[in-house]
Amino acid sequence: MALIALCLWVVLAWVLMLTLTARQSWPAAYGLIALGVPLVIWLGVSMDWLWAGVGVLTMGVVLRWPVRYAWRWVRARAGR
Repeated sequence: MALIALCLWVVLAWVLMLTLTARQSWPAAYGLIALGVPLVIWLGVSMDWLWAGVGVLTMGVVLRWPVRYAWRWVRARAGR
């Protein structure tokens, strides 16, 4: 059931990508992240933590810009 929810999350992200403007995409990304965190926990508890890792990788591919900005922020805080 959790894997089906992950697939529905991907479909929702795809529909939002098609329908939203660039200005609306960041609030949508925040909403997808807010839905994705409990989904990853659900995947880890119900299936296995390997599947939670697959879920995180899938969400990282879909939400590539927030991941890039977060990576830049972490690198700047680390002193690089």
